[in-house]
Amino acid sequence: MPRDYELPKSDTRSDLKIDYAAELNEQQYCAVTCSPGPALVIAGAGSGKTRTLTYRVAFLLEQGVPPEMILLLTFTNKAAQEMMRRVRELVGIDRLGVLGGTFHSVGARILRSHAELLGYKPHFSILDREDATALIKTCLIESSGPKPPQLPKPEQLAEHFSMALNQGIKVSQWAAKPELADVCPDPAWLASVFDAYSAKKSTAQVMDFDDLLVKWHQLLTHHDTVRELLQKRFQFILVDEYQDTNKVQGEIVDILAARHKNLMVVGDDAQSIYSWRGANFKNILDFPRRHEGTRVFRIEKNYRSTPQILALANAVIQCNKEQFSKKLQAVSPAGPKPAVVPCQEGQQQAAFIVARVKELTDRYVPLDQIAVLYRAHFHALEVQLALQSAGILFSITSGMRFFEQAHIKDITAYLKWIANPLDEVAFKRLIMLMPGIAEKGAHKLWEKARAQMQTGHPGDAIALQQSPGPSLARAMALSSAAVPKKAAAAWARVAATLAQVEGPAECLKPGNLLRTLLESLYKDHLAANYENSEKRQEDIEGLADFAEQFDGLVEFLTQVSLLTNVEAETETTEAQSQPRLRLSTVHQAKGLEFEAVFIIMLGDDLFPSKRSMASERALEEERRLFYVAVTRAKRELYLTFPLCRIQRGVGAIPIVKSRFLKEIPTNLFEEWNLLPYHTW
Repeated sequence: MPRDYELPKSDTRSDLKIDYAAELNEQQYCAVTCSPGPALVIAGAGSGKTRTLTYRVAFLLEQGVPPEMILLLTFTNKAAQEMMRRVRELVGIDRLGVLGGTFHSVGARILRSHAELLGYKPHFSILDREDATALIKTCLIESSGPKPPQLPKPEQLAEHFSMALNQGIKVSQWAAKPELADVCPDPAWLASVFDAYSAKKSTAQVMDFDDLLVKWHQLLTHHDTVRELLQKRFQFILVDEYQDTNKVQGEIVDILAARHKNLMVVGDDAQSIYSWRGANFKNILDFPRRHEGTRVFRIEKNYRSTPQILALANAVIQCNKEQFSKKLQAVSPAGPKPAVVPCQEGQQQAAFIVARVKELTDRYVPLDQIAVLYRAHFHALEVQLALQSAGILFSITSGMRFFEQAHIKDITAYLKWIANPLDEVAFKRLIMLMPGIAEKGAHKLWEKARAQMQTGHPGDAIALQQSPGPSLARAMALSSAAVPKKAAAAWARVAATLAQVEGPAECLKPGNLLRTLLESLYKDHLAANYENSEKRQEDIEGLADFAEQFDGLVEFLTQVSLLTNVEAETETTEAQSQPRLRLSTVHQAKGLEFEAVFIIMLGDDLFPSKRSMASERALEEERRLFYVAVTRAKRELYLTFPLCRIQRGVGAIPIVKSRFLKEIPTNLFEEWNLLPYHTW
């Protein structure tokens, strides 16, 4: 089909306000001023991706393309607003008619214009995740017919529904996956709950976030008039962070661009790290195959990192087979080689980081320009303690704070009740994990158990805390008659597990307790209630390893409380006003940059994670995650790992050096010997 616009080369126009050749490097210039047609821009880390997109929009406007015919899709409203602000400044226009925003916000706007075709009114409401979960809970309560022995949590069902929809899979097909057998042995039942949920949304004239994509897709595939209208309107489509699009988003973009074929997508396949939330790596990898005549532009000049860091980054990603080949080129001056730092164990790793941070700040590196990055939050627990002891301010940006996650609060509730049988909050939390026990029932059981534990003698509370195990088990046994039938088996299992606990709380080994509780009680709960149960189990196992350094349960719970309070403090306005070192998972650090970066726990089964070993594709994503971590560093990079972890009763368990480190040529880094630091 002929295109409506054949853009001239920018240097043939005498009235351009922007000197693109002067303001862009050669690679950016080629992408920004390219003629119409499908274009894939592979923009490496730190290469000016946002600048390229911004100037492309400005270039189209200066070529006379009507702004209402341009569609810009991003992943955050902030990114879209920032790009539009920059374009306005470039072209000198106060207001633009370009439609720009997130996939969800643009989808909502289009759906409101055509809602009646889908049985909705234009003023339909949009449910947030909490409201959607509440509606699913209602569907569970109202569902009839045979039900699974243990109903999945509404939050868990919301995750499964979302993953299925965003991957373009029917819920019944998704539920039939072998790995979901423990969650839902009957796929038909799960599909019936989803159907009921969909019907309720329609009746209530509400949509959830997934509907904003799925129903937009439905409009394009089932309503020819709407599809043709949108295809005619959006003659130039630009997509940011294309490597993060899911299957539905990819198909929406392809359909919209099918008429004019003026589609430019910008992204970096080497930074595709979100498959766990539905991102489809094949979207960017297969783009040239899906769009005939695609021109591929590589933007490889990096304005962030030193040549030494980029040489290591290039070596890291080179080992991936599925990728567009690229080689980042440094603009910044030379700096020190990255350092690989083996440590005896986690505490020495933390001590090294504290000492090195002090050296960096003495050299006038701002504290907020230093980051410690890790694969999983529990990897940084020793570092948190060491920083806290040294009085070094830090903030945590790792998604939901570690100790506020439901599974961590659950498992520590067991420990708190073992340490203090009079802890009503801990008791109620752990028994409400049992089927058939809600708040009112938990209160009645608490009153019964407390009566069994206390006989009225003043010394009973002290006696309970000195030897909690038998007392707790006895109290539960004596209270069992008041337990609902649904919870009887679970109650008995908890009582039997507590009967194994002996001795004063000060001497109980927290690491052993955590492993016992996980294996005896909590692992089955994780499998039945969480889609990502393996990751949550890994968190608890990591917490158990961290707990090995404490002699008793009381000391461990004290430190956990302190760390929890530190996490909470980092979100206050007062805390944010002071420069702080950044602690972050790599996923949360994407898009950020720091003068100095420490990447920690680089051992096999840690980084890469144990779960990623299952397939080559998963391992390649894990390598991309490592690449993202490396490319956050501007001038100094430290790659650390412990040689072992200490487990009571077993001793030192060796940690195998990460395969990612083994893949890097030795001439690209220095290996430091930490023996002098043993006394830190």
